[in-house]
Amino acid sequence: MKTKKVIIVDDDTAILDSLSVMLDFEGFEVSAFERGSEIFKVVQPTERPAAILIDMWLSDEDGRDICRQLKSQEQTKDIPVIIMSASRGLQHTALESGANAFIAKPFEIDEVVSTLQRVASL
Repeated sequence: MKTKKVIIVDDDTAILDSLSVMLDFEGFEVSAFERGSEIFKVVQPTERPAAILIDMWLSDEDGRDICRQLKSQEQTKDIPVIIMSASRGLQHTALESGANAFIAKPFEIDEVVSTLQRVASL
């Protein structure tokens, strides 16, 4: 069985909390962070997450830059990345940065779960 470990990065604690609770209820093991740079401390080759959900506009980072960095490193390039944003018109730039999918905020939990299942083959 594939791992259902998911990393969420969003500087809005309400979104982090709600996504964490909802995905936990759906059977995912969730690690949540407010800063994108923390991803690189927790992603290990032996304990890869099934996917990473990251907000496009973090307080002092751009989720697209973090996605590019993840996709450029050998140990993280194959991890599916889903970029989330309230800016619906930015789907194209999110996908150009290497993201496997884009989710517009506000979102329904069913959309998040189905996107995770699709990109991570869960």
